[in-house]
Amino acid sequence: MHIGKVIKAISGFFYVDYEGQIYECKGKGKLKKDKIIPFVGDDVEFEVINDKTKKGIIEKVLERENSLVRPPVSNVDQVVIVFAIKNPTPNYLVLDKIIAIAESKGVEVTICINKIDLDDTGEYEKFYNRYKNVGYEVFKLSATSDNDLKEKLMPILKGKTSVFSGPSGVGKSTILNTLHKDIEMETGEISEKLKRGKHTTRHVELFSLDKDTFVLDTPGFTSLEVYDIDKEDLRYSFVEFLDYSDECKYSTCIHISEPNCKVKEALEENKISKERYNNYISIYNEINDKRRK
Repeated sequence: MHIGKVIKAISGFFYVDYEGQIYECKGKGKLKKDKIIPFVGDDVEFEVINDKTKKGIIEKVLERENSLVRPPVSNVDQVVIVFAIKNPTPNYLVLDKIIAIAESKGVEVTICINKIDLDDTGEYEKFYNRYKNVGYEVFKLSATSDNDLKEKLMPILKGKTSVFSGPSGVGKSTILNTLHKDIEMETGEISEKLKRGKHTTRHVELFSLDKDTFVLDTPGFTSLEVYDIDKEDLRYSFVEFLDYSDECKYSTCIHISEPNCKVKEALEENKISKERYNNYISIYNEINDKRRK
C-alpha cells in the first residue's frame, strides 16, 4: 500500500502523485458505498494494480485538515487571491467573500493585485493599503511584464498547497504559467463587450512547483456562496474586528446595531476600513436572507 496525493480528478478517475509518478486510479467500491468522493488535494492510500501502465485503486482517503467546496479541494494551506486593478474592474465585495470563506476554514490569505501597469489613477495603492493594513500579505504585480514574478511569489508558496482564486480574466493562469514552465494552461482574453474573462480553466488540478509545493488554479466565477458560514460567526472572518471586539459590551456582539460596540467606534475613528465594514454588512445580510428562505 502506498500513500500519495490526488492532483486531478476527471470523470471518476483520480490521478495520484506518488514520489513524482502519476497513477490513474479508481475509487474502491467501499468508498462509493460510503459516499466518500476523493477531492483534489486529498492524501490517499492506494494499491498499485499495474506499475507499468501506472494504474491503481484508492483504498482510503486520509483525514482532511480542511476542505473547500468551490473548488472541491482539500488540505489547503493558503488561498492566493488574484484581482486585477483594471480590465476587469475589481469587485471588492467578491474579494471580501473569498477572504471570509478562507478565514472560516482557517486558511492563510495572500492577495495579488495584478495589471497595475494599466492603472493611471492610483487606485491600486488604495487597494494595497486597505488590505495591507488589515495584516494580509499583498503583492503588486504586472504578470505580463514582471521579470521577477517567480522570485516575488515562490517564497510564500514554498512548502504549501496554495489555491489561486479570483474572477476570470485577472491573470491567474498567466501567473501560474510564469511560475512553472511545464504548466501549460489556457489564458483567456477579456470579453470587450462584458469586460470580464472567459472561463478557460476546465478542471481542478494541482501542479507541483517544488517538493511539497503545489498550486491550483480554479475555474472562473462571477459569484460565491458564503452560506456555510453561520451569520454569528462571520465577524471572526473579518480579522481587524478582533482587535476591538473583546471590549464590546456584549460578548455576542455582531457589530451592527448593538450599543457600546467598540468595533463601530473604531469604524467611526477610521481605524477600520469603511469599505470592508460595508461589505461585512452586505455578506451578513446575504447569509441572513438566505437562511430565512
